[in-house]
Amino acid sequence: MSPTRTPDVLVVGGGIIGLVTAWRAAQRGLATAVVDPEPGGGAARVAAGMLAAVTELHYGEETLLGLNVASARRYPGFAAELTEFTGQDLGYRRCGTLAVALDADDRAHLRELHALQQRSGLESQWLTGRECRRLEPMLAPGVRGGLRVDGDHQIDPRRLAAALVTACERAGVTLHRAWAERLVVAAGRATGVVTADGGELGAGQVVLAAGSLSGRLAGVPRDVLPPVRPVKGQVVRLTMPDRPGPFLNRTVRAVVRGSHVYLVPREDGELVIGATSEEMGWDTTVTAGGVYELLRDAHELVPGITELPLTETRAGLRPGSPDNAPLLGPTEVEGLLLATGHHRNGVLLTPVTGDAMADVLTTGALPEVARPFTPRRFGAAVLSEQPA
Repeated sequence: MSPTRTPDVLVVGGGIIGLVTAWRAAQRGLATAVVDPEPGGGAARVAAGMLAAVTELHYGEETLLGLNVASARRYPGFAAELTEFTGQDLGYRRCGTLAVALDADDRAHLRELHALQQRSGLESQWLTGRECRRLEPMLAPGVRGGLRVDGDHQIDPRRLAAALVTACERAGVTLHRAWAERLVVAAGRATGVVTADGGELGAGQVVLAAGSLSGRLAGVPRDVLPPVRPVKGQVVRLTMPDRPGPFLNRTVRAVVRGSHVYLVPREDGELVIGATSEEMGWDTTVTAGGVYELLRDAHELVPGITELPLTETRAGLRPGSPDNAPLLGPTEVEGLLLATGHHRNGVLLTPVTGDAMADVLTTGALPEVARPFTPRRFGAAVLSEQPA
């Protein structure tokens, strides 16, 4: 894009959602720019990258399930396209997921989840504890049963983010490495942003895709400010031993004493353990308690983890919304669109979000799969109650 040309689209936020929106928009022929001080950063730096449409199913989220499944189906083609375009390995693995139970209560809960999955038309297989340990010999002897879900895959979000930065650059997207401080609205229409250095970036359409920060952009009218809040998550990274046979073959997850825990083995030998879910505002402190709970619960699942080297602890902020689902598409302010509020499904929803936002930016209409997630589903009362 010519540096003197006003872009058709300006994306505020250079996390994976903002980047995929920019890449897909540029592929549709739109002159596109991204404003973010560190493109490729954001919540993806902390996310584990589970593509778990089936094992992430929650009661009351059947509408979101449709979007999750649609995105999961697109992932093989999306990953292949992005790898071919950039030449970068995304760490995409079709290794499947094993959700296990450690006691009778957890087993009953998992049985109920299995029934819900079956009613929802999803594929999962119930296994005995012995069958679980046959698949994953490092599991604790006390595992009482589990669900094998071969369709729930994984990707490395850090590699995904880096590849999307490269894809944007190669597609001609302009990256402005600065903070967007204020939305510019003229005659009722969003026309660009003012950056931290006082400069102004104009655009035909503005997409607010700043993750948990999306609700803090000055200048956005209060009745359209996205109701997005930060939800803290802590993760621990270990290094698995280099030995014949893998330490873990697939993602393992469970509920231990009411807390969710997962172990995601990467092909490069990294083991990601997460994730806490804490309503702590903007706090990103890694706490001893959070790390202890993750390691304690993971040790109950896989006792051998205590022998592994600890390589990183980190905390990040997921963008939560009132119904835990994303806000996609136009707002009541002409020229202002949202792509935020993905909560725990940002990595999973990357392909479908990019496609949906490219559609609405070029045609003015959301595709059918994304229509339930319009920002307009939240009434003005809900929006105006959000903290500025």
